[in-house]
Amino acid sequence: MRLSAVRLAETKVRLADLSFPSQRVQIHRTRLAFIHLDNLLHFAKIDRDGRVDGYLAAYLPDEVAVLFFKRGEVMTAAAYTEGGRGVVSIASVLRKMREEMERGELAFCDATMEQLAWMYHSCAGVLEPKFVDPQHPENLFPALQHEKFTGVLELISNGRVSYYRFADGRFGNGYFSGKPEQATVGQYVETLFQPAADGTRPQVAASVFRPGAEIVEQASPAMIQSYRELFWRILAVAEQQVPGEAKQRGAKVRDALARGAGPLGTIGAPLEQETPEVVTRPDQLSQGLADWTRQLLQQLEIIAPGVAPTIVKEATREHRFALQKAGFYQALPWTVSW
Repeated sequence: MRLSAVRLAETKVRLADLSFPSQRVQIHRTRLAFIHLDNLLHFAKIDRDGRVDGYLAAYLPDEVAVLFFKRGEVMTAAAYTEGGRGVVSIASVLRKMREEMERGELAFCDATMEQLAWMYHSCAGVLEPKFVDPQHPENLFPALQHEKFTGVLELISNGRVSYYRFADGRFGNGYFSGKPEQATVGQYVETLFQPAADGTRPQVAASVFRPGAEIVEQASPAMIQSYRELFWRILAVAEQQVPGEAKQRGAKVRDALARGAGPLGTIGAPLEQETPEVVTRPDQLSQGLADWTRQLLQQLEIIAPGVAPTIVKEATREHRFALQKAGFYQALPWTVSW
């Protein structure tokens, strides 16, 4: 398979060369066509050994997409592209992987949650490029020490990605791609700057960022689909209770709320359409559905007083335990008795 020549934004590093640190490699880099993707994604549900923290790196023709796992469940996703890097929807990564089964590759590795958080925040936060002198790249570390830098340095050498945490210019700990177990950090860093046998210097890129301790979890595609079905179930029951009014009013409320930053444009999309790809948190899904439900039913209460609890109870009965846990009912002004 011909590897892509696309390079990481503002660097000379080829995306196809990227490799990230790991504690253990579960699946060495191999073609997507050889992998049963659904089994991999649901490994934690099949076997308790699959409840690992780690990442899946998908090498696609024009990007490298990363899925982050916590105890075997996909938490969120990010992508490295020619135009930059950032958090992307889980659904978009899965779609592209399935579309590129013949050309894509995959690696699946265990990693600590601290490393995963650094990887995530290098994509989600503000990344500040650092100049690396091609003739004297080793000067990078003294410069960070001199400026008493606090944060994480991401250093990429010929695709190998390493992370170094500093506090007031002093190195604390880090995670290193391809570091021999017996090598010290200093010895490993020296290898990153060493020329090849023909004298060619490595392609080095450095950036710094402020790491966060947590990874912001995305709502899963299955959860988004469930909320879409709930949206249309509530609307159908409301139309039964208040014929000729509910559908029209529900659409208007949805369109008004969808103009904001919430997920209503996604969960309110017609079921016969493909689910729009969106990055949203589970609590935002629940809050968005609750806001729409409250505004719609408040309007219907004017026409048919007392109808709101009946609609909520009938429409959400099968999902009441999940919705209770998500705080959906607490966001409504009516009490529903089961």
